[in-house]
Amino acid sequence: MKAFKCAYLLAMALFIAGFAAGCNTILKPGVDASLPKESAVEAESQVPEDAEALEPEVAATPEGMEQEDLTQAEQAVLNSRFGLLFDLEPHETKDVELFFNYYNHKARKTMVRWLERSQTYLPHVRRIFTKYGLPQDLVLLPFVESGYNVRAYSWAGAGGMWQFMRGTGRLYGLKSDWWIDERRDPYKATDAAARHLRDLYDKFGDWYLALAAYNAGEGKIARALKQANCDNFFELKKKNPKLSRRTRLKRETRHYVPKFIAISKIFQNLDTLGFEPVSWDKEEEVVTVEVPGGTDLLALARAGSMTWTQFHDYNPAFRRQVSPPNTTATAYLPVAKADKMMAYLADPGSRPYAGYTRHRIRSGDSWWRISRRYGVPISVLKKVNNTRSNTLRPGQYVMVPGNGSTHAVASSGTASTSSSTSKTRAIAAKRGNYVVHSGDTLWSISQAFGTTVNTIKQANGLRSSRLKVGQKLYIPNSSNQATQQAVKDAEKVKTQLVHYKVRRGDNLTSISRKFGVKVSDLRRWNSLNSRGTIYAGQKLKVYVQ
Repeated sequence: MKAFKCAYLLAMALFIAGFAAGCNTILKPGVDASLPKESAVEAESQVPEDAEALEPEVAATPEGMEQEDLTQAEQAVLNSRFGLLFDLEPHETKDVELFFNYYNHKARKTMVRWLERSQTYLPHVRRIFTKYGLPQDLVLLPFVESGYNVRAYSWAGAGGMWQFMRGTGRLYGLKSDWWIDERRDPYKATDAAARHLRDLYDKFGDWYLALAAYNAGEGKIARALKQANCDNFFELKKKNPKLSRRTRLKRETRHYVPKFIAISKIFQNLDTLGFEPVSWDKEEEVVTVEVPGGTDLLALARAGSMTWTQFHDYNPAFRRQVSPPNTTATAYLPVAKADKMMAYLADPGSRPYAGYTRHRIRSGDSWWRISRRYGVPISVLKKVNNTRSNTLRPGQYVMVPGNGSTHAVASSGTASTSSSTSKTRAIAAKRGNYVVHSGDTLWSISQAFGTTVNTIKQANGLRSSRLKVGQKLYIPNSSNQATQQAVKDAEKVKTQLVHYKVRRGDNLTSISRKFGVKVSDLRRWNSLNSRGTIYAGQKLKVYVQ
């Protein structure tokens, strides 16, 4: 019997191996089998180069933090009832008080920054939510999600002011690909968020449950309610410890509604609490236009005497200096400059190729080599150049879309440009103050030094995001104390990056022993504060030898 089992398992293994090998030879229509694989370039980048990580105050957990005493005025605001709120039991207000205290005291400067940032978008959000008949309190939800930051991305890949995951965003019509990420479009994403919240309320019939479902997912809340046999958020929260492990709500979701209530109380009482009142007249007036596929966005910006950075502030959804080919895209133009910019759209030939590189084919060039050089997928290059052919002829020109850098992309690919890039690289090599380690990316380095990917690229004459272990990079402004410390810290990092998936029963101490590293290093590598917790399924960065 044992021999039979062994023979059976061996036969199955050979069958699966043969099947897998067969699958690997299947090609998509129009793809040349002789072309090298381009997974590193072709793979859709999950996070744009100018993405900003969520601020730690967004995901803060005040439990265990030292709390300051509330003033009489603060206590009165905390005890007040308005908007979505109803009479809560004392045990239900404990978490509300924690977050109320936190954003009034320890994170007060952050709250001030969020309030200032929100002023550009609040009037529009309020109009959209009024249009859909939603409670006005819900315009405060982006404070809980992102601190009203349109460029924010979470570690899990949620993006934009409303922190949509890609799948949910697509359900509500938000495109997200190599060209564009409409989760960062404050106008389209707000409309999508309003429809999503309305759908959640229609399902659960309770706004607090709808908010919890916005955070944890509709299915998660539905299963938890069914198992707990209840129909409101606070009762569900009370019964949570008795639920099965798979159904139980995570702390983030349990804190989500109390955090929303706390921020609502602060926002409704800014004067009383000593905050500057929010101005409702700082909304940017824009003209909404549909731009044709393949529009040169950098040239469009220049037509309005705008830099790429200025244009991109109005249009953070665009990930390239060229709009997606073969489809229209929405752009927002400042009212004062709209006439000239719309005149350009009517006659784009007047300013050609500002957002493109015009690459001249040389002997030995291939789509793969051009793709690697500019960091643009082969499929994108072919789409932009309206071809399916793999043949390139010396002397021929192909257009390469801009990568969204703050400076214009070279428009001619001339020797002078190449010479300038070489000089930049030579200077950067001499001034290099950071050595690339295994596992490093331009994104991780930019976060460590408080700069941007594009700044590092420009300072080092880099055309792509590829790095080599041992490569020297020049990090600008390295003279300040914070950067010098970051350099020292970076040099201590071990040479091999491991992505460790947290298992049940794990804690930072047990993980540190497993890999022979310090708990403090684990916290630093993963941006965990002293009270930061980990959970099963979470992926941690661990640098080991």
